[in-house]
Amino acid sequence: MAESLRYADAGVDISVWNSTKTKIGELVSSTYNKDVVGKFGQFGGMYDIGSLFGGGAHPVLVSSTDSVGTKVMIAIATGRHSTVGIDIVNHCVNDILVLGARPLFFLDYIGINKLVPEMALQLLEGLSIACKENGCVLIGGETAEMPGVYKKGDYDLVGTIIGVVDKNEAIDGSTIIPGDCLIGLRSSGLHTNGYSLARKIVTEVAGKNYTDPFGESGQTFVDVLLKPHRSYLPALPLLRNKTVKGCAHITGGGFQDNIDRILPSDCNASIDLGTWDPDPIYHWMREQGNVERDEMYHTFNMGIGMVLAVSAADCEKVLTLSELSSFNPVKIGTITRGKGIVVLQ
Repeated sequence: MAESLRYADAGVDISVWNSTKTKIGELVSSTYNKDVVGKFGQFGGMYDIGSLFGGGAHPVLVSSTDSVGTKVMIAIATGRHSTVGIDIVNHCVNDILVLGARPLFFLDYIGINKLVPEMALQLLEGLSIACKENGCVLIGGETAEMPGVYKKGDYDLVGTIIGVVDKNEAIDGSTIIPGDCLIGLRSSGLHTNGYSLARKIVTEVAGKNYTDPFGESGQTFVDVLLKPHRSYLPALPLLRNKTVKGCAHITGGGFQDNIDRILPSDCNASIDLGTWDPDPIYHWMREQGNVERDEMYHTFNMGIGMVLAVSAADCEKVLTLSELSSFNPVKIGTITRGKGIVVLQ
């Protein structure tokens, strides 16, 4: 008689997951607030929005989902996993922030070859830290062991966020007009985009190891490349009071494929590339990879993680607001008459 097979023989060991579940439950529960209904471990997460709005309000739920992308390959190669949890939360927070929404709760999905408790706890630690910093509940998630899909050591990290905005306070760019000013908020690095090209330049073209020193900063390539995606949630009050007419999160597609999403059809965004200096890593990658200028700005955020469109009359005031000081805001362009495109100058 053939030997009886177990799930573990196929690469999935339930006992390892169960032993890790308690600690994960503690991390997840630490993000809960009074609006969470139920407890950790339910089949679905429940969130009560009844207390968020008074009479006459028109609440609209706002959702977004994304992945960390191939940035996880650097985390896997170096064994540094906690920052990618921060990445995915902040990325999703920013995606709904541009509509004027504040985050309510977050769900994660980890697809993995085989559960390694130390790795899983690093991921959940990053997720819980970022959720708490953004006032967001880590209300649920899923970890799926799939040894037939992922190679040994590999995983993918995906997040889904739900937020809320009053319909009357939603930001959509429809009031943008020629003469408005574009303000850029500095990024903390590459954030979560362009890593397939970045990894190719660093390891294949330049022949560097991630642990090699980068420039004269005392940092290594992994220090620079794994800097967490920053959250721009402190800008929310500006969106709520209509100071900001439109807001673009600079992610995949760079400037051209993100700013144009908020432009009216009769307006262009004219970006003055001389108004800020991209971080040294961008100069290094462009030189090492012999990458054309427009390709760099179409792939990476080039040091600007979010762009705000405000009236010319409000521009100087917004640039000096204390809420934005940590983002080193700079005027990077203006709105001109056109056909809804982004022009790099």
